[in-house]
Amino acid sequence: MKQPMPNLTGKEKYKKTWKAPKSAGILYLGTTMNALTTVVFVFSNVFSLLRFSIAVDTITVNQPIRDGETIISADGSFELGFFSPGNSKNRYLGIWYKKMATGTVVWVGNRENPLTDSSGVLKVTQQGILVVVNGTNGILWNTTSSRSAQDPKAQLLESGNLVMRNGNDGDPENFLWQSFDYPCDTLLPGMKLGRNRVTGLDRYLSSWKSADDPSKGNFTYGIDLSGFPQLFLWNGLAVKFRGGPWNGVRYSGIPQLTNNSVYTFVFVSNEKEIYIIYSLVNSSVIMRLVLTPDGYSRRFTWTDKKYDWTLYSTAQRDDCDNYAICGAYGICKIDQSPKCECMKGFRPKFQSNWDMADWSKGCVRSNPLDCQKGDGFVKYSGVKLPDTQNSWFNESMNLKECAFLCSRNCSCTAYANSDIRGGGSGCLLWFGDLIDIRDFTQNGQEFYVRMAASELGMNFSFSYLRNINLMQISWYIYSKVFNQLFTLHTCL
Repeated sequence: MKQPMPNLTGKEKYKKTWKAPKSAGILYLGTTMNALTTVVFVFSNVFSLLRFSIAVDTITVNQPIRDGETIISADGSFELGFFSPGNSKNRYLGIWYKKMATGTVVWVGNRENPLTDSSGVLKVTQQGILVVVNGTNGILWNTTSSRSAQDPKAQLLESGNLVMRNGNDGDPENFLWQSFDYPCDTLLPGMKLGRNRVTGLDRYLSSWKSADDPSKGNFTYGIDLSGFPQLFLWNGLAVKFRGGPWNGVRYSGIPQLTNNSVYTFVFVSNEKEIYIIYSLVNSSVIMRLVLTPDGYSRRFTWTDKKYDWTLYSTAQRDDCDNYAICGAYGICKIDQSPKCECMKGFRPKFQSNWDMADWSKGCVRSNPLDCQKGDGFVKYSGVKLPDTQNSWFNESMNLKECAFLCSRNCSCTAYANSDIRGGGSGCLLWFGDLIDIRDFTQNGQEFYVRMAASELGMNFSFSYLRNINLMQISWYIYSKVFNQLFTLHTCL
């Protein structure tokens, strides 16, 4: 078995390192050993080395991995074995870069139950389960599988994915288990970030506690399905950063996220799954997305000349990316001072707080809505759409139908297209306060906010809808909306 190379310490405080395992002892063949024993010993070791070289990326039921031994993916990019992060003496099962970016750990198995010595062994059971045991055969970590196993094997793929498969079956749909379904703090090309709607499997990132401790830290990063799905970064149970809803092109709150010459991404949402996945345009590029111990989502590329990681992009760019920094109905504008202002027709809820640069309580309406007399809508452009946790959506409606639906529901506070491609499609409705809005200089979106008619100087609020065929709209509402158990509270 090959030994993991010693780590090269990087500058980033979250960069993962390990201590090399203890070297195997060397057996001295003295003159008292007879020739036959020597020949048998030599040939048995040659056979062992030959066996390991043939299956260097694979673990079988009869071939466990002990601390000090590793397997390496076929192309030499990734290595699996036991390691100690940073200054820790604890031992963990992990996967790290081997050929380049040596020492950067991308996945940890027993992150919550470390070994305190070098007695760890990784085994494959007859049932197709991976198990990490200590010196007393106590189980510290194991996988699960609902499928029956036949000739199970664990293989480290060239993508960095550790998979459990039946025999030589390489079909991903038939894997008994795979590490890509259980990410830690790193998202590699080809990994899904999102949820399987059928099984409930939720693939999300969770930060390390520190560079010395890979157990789950305070921060998680994934897709929230409350209302219209959107990307969240949580600090415990509190939202730290909101990437926003997917608009057909990118996440609303990450305008810099675009397909480019380095990597491309795809967002998938259907009855079975909802996830985002990225892939590299040039296979020679090494890229990873990391949720750092201090709560930042950062994308890095490997630079050979520096022999180090280079920051490619970060989801959070400035103070306006702090969740709800301006409170309800406030807009954050990073290029102005103060950076928070109330939306048109709103005023600070507590002016004294705003005078002290505390905008957390947000804004309230200057004039109350009067749904019975009719309200209007104000268009906002070039912004990050508000939090969609309290929202409803329909992907087949158009904007006029969406406007009519919102206007007839007194609880609806705003509406927008859910997809901005091709001039816009779909309907997204907000209910309750509008939170976490910011201004963008590029790649922003537009949405329409409900306002009192008195704020707009309108004699009647539905003049902009006079060209809509109300008979068709009503029928559409009954057939599409009521059938989805959406309750309309009309104001007429």
